[in-house]
Amino acid sequence: MAKWGEGDPRWIVEERPDATNVNNWHWTEKNAGPWSLDRIKELFKDLPLKSDLADITFTEVEKCDGEASASNRKGKLIFFYEWDLTIKWSGKLKDGSDKTYSGKVKVPNLSEENDVSELDIKISVKDSDDEGDKLKEIMFKTGKQVVREQISKYISSLKEEFSKGMILPKKDEVKPDAVKNLTSGFNKKINMTPVVSESKKQIGLKIDVTTLNLTQQFQCKANEFYDALTRIEMVTAFTRAHVKMDPTKGGKFELFSGNIVGTFEELVPGKKIVQQWRYKQWPEGHFSTVTFNITEKSDHTEVNLVQTGVPAGEADVTKENWQRYYWDSMKRAFGFGAFIV
Repeated sequence: MAKWGEGDPRWIVEERPDATNVNNWHWTEKNAGPWSLDRIKELFKDLPLKSDLADITFTEVEKCDGEASASNRKGKLIFFYEWDLTIKWSGKLKDGSDKTYSGKVKVPNLSEENDVSELDIKISVKDSDDEGDKLKEIMFKTGKQVVREQISKYISSLKEEFSKGMILPKKDEVKPDAVKNLTSGFNKKINMTPVVSESKKQIGLKIDVTTLNLTQQFQCKANEFYDALTRIEMVTAFTRAHVKMDPTKGGKFELFSGNIVGTFEELVPGKKIVQQWRYKQWPEGHFSTVTFNITEKSDHTEVNLVQTGVPAGEADVTKENWQRYYWDSMKRAFGFGAFIV
């Protein structure tokens, strides 16, 4: 294996002015948050709702909390977004009084892990009387679909806007058709249940524990591996499931839709990560200690994982899950191991 910058074309900076990410091998990222905020507000600003029964308008976005980003690794585009929306609406019945009613639409779970058709959309009206309830019913039947359509427009325009310039052509390869734009496949949820043991939860009993000592080589730099375990968008990319994470000392994390939970005990960028870590199949309240020692070599990065306090009956399952859901998945997502197909 060649050293970085020596022989291996994935690491060579070729003679071109934009050759900082040749062959699109390295992880690059753009912040799509401010653009997304403006785009979502634009899509719902004074938007009329077509109805034979009422005149209803989405007036403005009252709340838009969250983040969005677009990333590129090995020529694949990965889009990450997570938003909590509150949209105002107002309207009146065509055959009712002249009173104008107002209300709100809440979308608390707009993210790449949820299909637009699965979004939880809540409708409310400020004045709940006969006319107000009729307007609310119209919003429930027709307004929800309009919200889904506008959100679909946001997702499409996000991918279109942030695909520009993310994937660079290889040397002497400038045809736009030569590169395919792919999303991360975040909606393909990982299900960890096929690899579980038959042991039951044991509360208040002494647990027989053991230690795992695993070593893996990754074709990346030490900081890249560290980022892959501490940056929420990168963790989301390789787990392909919802992630909650606060990468600070004492900060909590929740991976694989709650199958793995814990806290960060120590963080040394590019060198070391220590976590209190548990798998939900373990006896209730029992945590192990996981230490990642990260060492950058001349042509790869070596990671030594020491996990103490693993229930003895879960050792084989846990070892298999590290390989399957962490190492292999990271290598596929980020190109950290060329032998993974």
